[in-house]
Amino acid sequence: MARNKGDRRDSHDFFEESAIAPMAAATGPDQPPHRQKGDPPATGPKQKAGFYLSKRVLARFNRKFYELKMEGKAIGNKSALLEAALDFALDDIDRGSGSKILAVFTGPPKM
Repeated sequence: MARNKGDRRDSHDFFEESAIAPMAAATGPDQPPHRQKGDPPATGPKQKAGFYLSKRVLARFNRKFYELKMEGKAIGNKSALLEAALDFALDDIDRGSGSKILAVFTGPPKM
């Protein structure tokens, strides 16, 4: 959608032509889908993403980030920490029935 010269909206236009296709967002680009053990944190182009988090989780995340920084850990920024945490979480989900994360949503494994 083209903007008029006098349009003062600073918000992103989610319907513009350059937006990511839903399938590409769901399946990812043509690259290995899993992080391999020992792989460095993801590099390359980044894209802003917006999520709603509970105040409890956000406070815990911020506190942990600053604790790690104070301990001298080589964490560049909050995005790097979040990306690493998401990689580990997605690896856990890929474990299927042994996933700790999936157990939160489905309950403990049935014997």
